[in-house]
Amino acid sequence: MKNTFGFVVVSGGLTGILSFSCLALAIGTEYWYIIEDKRANHSDPARSNSGLWGVTDDVQSYTEDTGYSESERKMEIMHKVIAILLPLSLVMLVFGGICGLVSSLARSRTLLIGSASYFLLCSLLTLSGLSLYIRFSQKALEEAVRRMGREQMAQVYTSYGWSMGMAWISFLLEVITGLLLLLAARLVPLTQYEESVAPI
Repeated sequence: MKNTFGFVVVSGGLTGILSFSCLALAIGTEYWYIIEDKRANHSDPARSNSGLWGVTDDVQSYTEDTGYSESERKMEIMHKVIAILLPLSLVMLVFGGICGLVSSLARSRTLLIGSASYFLLCSLLTLSGLSLYIRFSQKALEEAVRRMGREQMAQVYTSYGWSMGMAWISFLLEVITGLLLLLAARLVPLTQYEESVAPI
């Protein structure tokens, strides 16, 4: 049972480290959103990519400056929330790793459950940020279609890049880490019981 507990804790630690690495890589890279412009009369580069906070600039580069619409005001609010949620989740993962290490060394069922809940909260923040980013980019695309027209935008292709994929992997790893810590918490009483009844 000791080996099982150790394996679960080490696995949780590895997935926690990987989740932090994936989210840090996602936030720090510029491949969240890919724009490919196939219009013949467009002089800018045919293909461009943007980072976590660059969707508005890239999409608006295909539009005329016709004023600040209500839709853009909502997008600005969404942008600010995204800029808080994902970095906050990244910082929380650091403290979650510390809590997970302490609780596993102490073999405290209560601390392990608390650490697991903490990682699941981090995953909820990451999921919220990702969902909001998807909505944000959709709104930006809708604004571009409204300004340029569907005929022009039919030749502009957009997609999500590998940075977004890394963020989704981080979310899944955060959930796995939380579940592994919950499993470790369940194993703690069994381990302690076996030690108490073991022959001297």
